[in-house]
Amino acid sequence: MSPSFASTTPSFGLLTDLYQLTMAAAGWKSGRHQREAVFTLFFREAPFRSGFTVACGLATALEFIKHFRFEPDDLSYLAGLSGQDDQPLFERGFLDYLSGLRFTGDVDAIPEGTIVFPQEPLLRVSGPILQGQLLESALLNIINFQTLVATKAARICLSARGDPVIEFGLRRAQGVDGALTATRAAYVGGCAGTSNVLAGRLHGIPVRGTHAHSWVMSFEHELEAFQAYAKALPNNCIFLVDTYDTLQGVRYAIEVGHWLRTQGHELGGIRLDSGDLACLSIEARKLLDAAGFPKAVIVASNDLDEHLVNSLKEQGAAIRVWGIGTRLVTAYDQPALGGVYKLTALRKSTAEGWDYRIKLSEQPIKVNIPGIQQVRRFVRDGEFVADGIYDCLHAPPADFTLVDLQDPTHQVRMPKDAPFEDLLVPVFRRGQQVYAVPALSEARARTQAQLQRLTPGARRLSNPQRYLTGLESSLHELKTRLIFQARKAKPA
Repeated sequence: MSPSFASTTPSFGLLTDLYQLTMAAAGWKSGRHQREAVFTLFFREAPFRSGFTVACGLATALEFIKHFRFEPDDLSYLAGLSGQDDQPLFERGFLDYLSGLRFTGDVDAIPEGTIVFPQEPLLRVSGPILQGQLLESALLNIINFQTLVATKAARICLSARGDPVIEFGLRRAQGVDGALTATRAAYVGGCAGTSNVLAGRLHGIPVRGTHAHSWVMSFEHELEAFQAYAKALPNNCIFLVDTYDTLQGVRYAIEVGHWLRTQGHELGGIRLDSGDLACLSIEARKLLDAAGFPKAVIVASNDLDEHLVNSLKEQGAAIRVWGIGTRLVTAYDQPALGGVYKLTALRKSTAEGWDYRIKLSEQPIKVNIPGIQQVRRFVRDGEFVADGIYDCLHAPPADFTLVDLQDPTHQVRMPKDAPFEDLLVPVFRRGQQVYAVPALSEARARTQAQLQRLTPGARRLSNPQRYLTGLESSLHELKTRLIFQARKAKPA
């Protein structure tokens, strides 16, 4: 079970950027703070040049929203902030307003473990604009990092081709919270366990580990180190064999393995952490098999990632368990997802309808999609074939037409009877959580099931086949119309 925010800190109201609070103060002062708004959280490009992304972090985000508040100490801190004239930055009345603030809006989101694609809303917040703004920074922090690591983990697990992948990254993670969060996300992405014991306890993730080089180096002889370890923990014997001479270390492990059998136990295996992992694993496998230990596994570590694991597989390495540390928990080669959170609709001040909002940019990819968005995923013979983003207030026609997000001249009409699923589900209504968060193991299983429903081309590590995502035709027309209107409104 995930730890509650309330169990680790009195509140998280201050987990925001200052400009969110200054905007909130200005909105409160001008009387605009209660105006209903819709914010959409999404990312623009898939990480790691991947053909897919794994949504992750929703359970943590819900905990944050549920416990969102400002405690007296938070307000005292804010009262001590100064403006450019050295006078208090925030009015007392605004701080009094914050003292009773709780989230009262609606949230819809895509469940953890769902495969998602660029521009699709992962999470949608509807409610008073001030509340939506104050949630922005923390929600991006939570969803961005966990989605990034879950995607990296899924790619590594795919490259391992069914072999267990163990997350080994605690000592290289970006701080304590980064380590705990990365372990959680790695498990959702497909890892079978972790070396991080606190994460194992907090999240119910299996923990794995044996010994380090320092254990061997603390003895006069490598064999003596293995023997002492086996006597202490005969049911957990995977020996790290590369402290001195790797293949000689394997022979010592075999010798201790024979002793373990006399005690009613089995040699679990060996771990390789350096050298030519392909050649060493093949030679080690020969030694183990010849000695009568065909079930002893060979574990490999040493700065591995999906590309190195895939290369070792192609070289015929005899490795069957993979320990992945640095390059997993730090999302090596792409440090951030780049998710954004944009205002996409604002309730009209004098009527019940909505004004849809759009942000222009000289970079087309940064022009956001307006509206109250939902994602419809179409399926054929159990396989995902296309996603269409549509506006919730305008039910799409039976003959749903997709306008390709990357090429508006490419349009695809989905059959009227095509099976589909709408991905965003209600998680908060009027400030109350209405979503039962699945166990972390269920999110992990969802990732595996979702990946199997992608085409093999979309799962490729390099040069993946592009999955079709688009706008429902009427939403595409609305976006185009708003762009033209916004450009005409620009001063000369």
